[in-house]
Amino acid sequence: MTAVTQTAAVEPVSGVEIFVPLNKLKKSPRNARKVPHGEAAIEALAASIAHKGLIQNLVIEPEMKGDKPTGAYLVSAGEGRRLAYLLRAKRKQIRKNHPVRCRLDTENDASEISLDENVTRTPMHPADQFERFHELSEAKGWGAEEIGARFGVSGNVVKQRLRLGSVSPKLLEVYREDGLTLDQLMAFAITEDHARQEQVFENLHHNREPWIIRRDMTAGNVPADSRCAVFVGADAYLEAGGNIIRDLFTDDQGGFFEDAGLLDMLATEKLREIAGEVLAEGWKWTEAHIDYPHSHGMRRFYPEPVELSDEDEARLDTLSTEHDELAEGYSSYDEMPEDVAAKLAAVSDEIDTISAKRHAYDANVIAHGGAFVVLRHDGTVRIERGFVRPEDEALADPQPEDEADMIEPNAVANEQDDDAEEDAEEIEDEEAGKPISDSLIRDLSAHRTLALRVALGEQPDMALIALTHTLTAQLFYSYAEAGCLEVRPTVTPLSSHAPGIEDTPLAARANEAHEAWAERMPRDVADLWGFIVALDDGERLALLAHCVSCTVNALRLPWDRKPRTLKTADRLATALRLDMAKDWTPTVGSYLGRITKAHILEAVVDGVSEDAARRIADKKKPEMADAAEQLLAGMGWLPTALRTPEPEAEPVEAEDAEGTAQPSEAEAPNTEAQDGEAVEVETVEDEAAYSIAAE
Repeated sequence: MTAVTQTAAVEPVSGVEIFVPLNKLKKSPRNARKVPHGEAAIEALAASIAHKGLIQNLVIEPEMKGDKPTGAYLVSAGEGRRLAYLLRAKRKQIRKNHPVRCRLDTENDASEISLDENVTRTPMHPADQFERFHELSEAKGWGAEEIGARFGVSGNVVKQRLRLGSVSPKLLEVYREDGLTLDQLMAFAITEDHARQEQVFENLHHNREPWIIRRDMTAGNVPADSRCAVFVGADAYLEAGGNIIRDLFTDDQGGFFEDAGLLDMLATEKLREIAGEVLAEGWKWTEAHIDYPHSHGMRRFYPEPVELSDEDEARLDTLSTEHDELAEGYSSYDEMPEDVAAKLAAVSDEIDTISAKRHAYDANVIAHGGAFVVLRHDGTVRIERGFVRPEDEALADPQPEDEADMIEPNAVANEQDDDAEEDAEEIEDEEAGKPISDSLIRDLSAHRTLALRVALGEQPDMALIALTHTLTAQLFYSYAEAGCLEVRPTVTPLSSHAPGIEDTPLAARANEAHEAWAERMPRDVADLWGFIVALDDGERLALLAHCVSCTVNALRLPWDRKPRTLKTADRLATALRLDMAKDWTPTVGSYLGRITKAHILEAVVDGVSEDAARRIADKKKPEMADAAEQLLAGMGWLPTALRTPEPEAEPVEAEDAEGTAQPSEAEAPNTEAQDGEAVEVETVEDEAAYSIAAE
């Protein structure tokens, strides 16, 4: 086939290649494509033509007016390429009459040609495309932007295709054979480690959800939103030689820090720097930990009330008056002018600074005690001061163990005078001073213990004092031997079961209550009894309630089967009218991102409506979880594990034929015949029939 020089007056000979001015080409009314080309497709064609020229001719026929040609041509096949040329002309990259290579066809039906071009072709498999993009990058050294410019796609799209092209050839072959979906392949592409990709693929079971693949691919990595990553920061981590894995196909919120060991080391070093600053306050020691060391076993001292100076008191009065004047007429900072809000904030900060002086650690405690510097769940630092090691307790809190240990001023002067008299009487008093036997002491103390039990059982008010004293001594002073009741409070740390729980508003309320009592406690545990006795009934009950509350354990652990305990916890929740919706909200982090899509939809159906669940049913899991969080916000919905059971119905007594009330089924003892006798059987269900007093 011979090319013909550009002309608009050429005889219409079918099958020849001609060059036609762009402004003489028109869209054919017989074009089979009715849905127009997308902008991205036209951009891609324009970029391709600009860098590589026209790869495939346009197919045209002469435009006729009656029996005469108009000099223009209709594009039967190649409308997208015509539009790409027009886009280039609009951008002044070519002239409006730029010659376009075309193939003239007057023999075939234009509608059939248009249809044929779009139907009788096999698109390239995506895997082949991914590999060719990867080869261009490797062989020619082109970056994503260069490749994108040559194919009319964004640099980000090219990066995604390059990443997919770098997936293990073994997995790409599985993808070609329809053994993997594109979403699954994208999940494997989160890293370029072929060995890791193949290992995860081999270990996959029937559930091949992309999120499961991503989870397994990053099992040894640390998400960028984890507390250590937030605390250290990406820049410091990269500067130390770390690598961050980025997921190009989802919102990975900063990626994954590949070297967990390096990240922990950097976090610990930074915590130690802060611990050094705390040490400069005068403490004997400080320790830096990522997690709070619950098993430290140290006694903790709390700040003691301190009188403010006259200057501070006066300044505080002035600031309080100024604060009230500034805040008058406004209900929130949002309503205030910026300058007023800024001034009020400064006044509030100064009030807080002066108020903090009302409590301070004893200098002796600072000199012999220390502090822990740990990380919160959100990557901020938490400093816990006032801990004293066992060997330093006597120095931090010097208290005589017995009055006999206190030496009177004249004791030394009289000591020598008494020596002679003691020597003379030593032989006579040897028999009289013989200690009572241990067996007799045990005998007598047993009788006294029994008498104490009886007496205490007959005096509830004193029992309340004794119980409060025993619990308080152990929870605030770590002295198990300070009380004579064999009651041992156990406080189970919750942070290992729910990361971040120590930094929640509920935990803050619990800590504030504990510290408020601690600041009122006498420094010496020997004075604790008198402190508790001096409290009024309401305060004593409040202290007891606080101590008892610290021992609650309603954890449901897979290895710890305790149905009776959990049943009692449910009853306690019912009696307290516990409403978890006030303090817990279903979010992606707290719940929705940690359950299956089916459970997410079930939660939305239960908390909102079936229609709402249907609207998000087709979303991928991350988008579904985000949407569900918004739908459930403010709805008060709770998962079953957080719901408080309804109060048990009062048993209905049935009357027999004689009109006598019969015990309900719950009250009737469960018995079995054993050796001819009725034997009562204890079951968990029997326990459920008995209500606690608070109900």
